[in-house]
Amino acid sequence: MAKVTVRYWAAAKAAAGIAEERCEAATLADALAAVRERHPGELARVLRRCSFLVDGDPVGTRGHDTVRLADGGTVEVLPPFAGG
Repeated sequence: MAKVTVRYWAAAKAAAGIAEERCEAATLADALAAVRERHPGELARVLRRCSFLVDGDPVGTRGHDTVRLADGGTVEVLPPFAGG
């Protein structure tokens, strides 16, 4: 299992109540399951609308269970942003 930092932005940060946290996970799906378990409720709803960057690369439409995480990596949780 990789040790990664999960960083929350905007509504995800508000729902989690923290800006970032560490977790151990092999895939993005595992990491998201871990943070849902730690923060039940609003964060789970917000995560359904989010996009994700893993080590700076957009995940896009790839299955979260296919996105492998590297030890020391970063998962950015990006809710939809208004404006533009």
